[in-house]
Amino acid sequence: MTKDPLFLTKLAGAVLVAAWIIVGAALASWMLYQPRQLDEPVYPLLDTEMVDTRPGGGDTPADDSEAPAEGGGDDLAARLAAADPAAGAKVVRKCTACHSANKGAGHKIGPNLWDIVGRGIGAAEDYRFSAALAEHGGSWGYEELDAFLAAPKTFAEGTRMTFAGISNDSDRADLIVYLRGLSDSPKPLP
Repeated sequence: MTKDPLFLTKLAGAVLVAAWIIVGAALASWMLYQPRQLDEPVYPLLDTEMVDTRPGGGDTPADDSEAPAEGGGDDLAARLAAADPAAGAKVVRKCTACHSANKGAGHKIGPNLWDIVGRGIGAAEDYRFSAALAEHGGSWGYEELDAFLAAPKTFAEGTRMTFAGISNDSDRADLIVYLRGLSDSPKPLP
């Protein structure tokens, strides 16, 4: 067997070609799949409440102002008057994983929210509600929406809605005013 005088040159060339292939593939994949910032998440995530993790803090909210409310704890009319529907449009993103909100849109996991203010509780065409809501009675007025959005399971024990609720009073008011606007003829504020 004779020793190849160009063995080291061939080996260096092979290593160099392999490096070019790796760098070229990385550059090509970056050009094809260039990351970009999305306007809104592809898969909306549910917000989790901030919990006091200090020793002895337990499972109580870290800030007393964010404590889950039963709804209507303060003057709801004043909160609704000061509410911002544009901020409510951001809050409603928490709902869009399960609810549609466009006129004529079908139901998702939950019922369509179009024209919800004034609609009967547990009443939406072609949607089967849990017994807790179907038997509740009444209609979705501002007080009922505030209480339900604060703690759905407290408002209607046995509801299938798994959402924990919106503990922030102003966020709830913003959302309610936004939902009020989802109508051909919005109901007057209290």
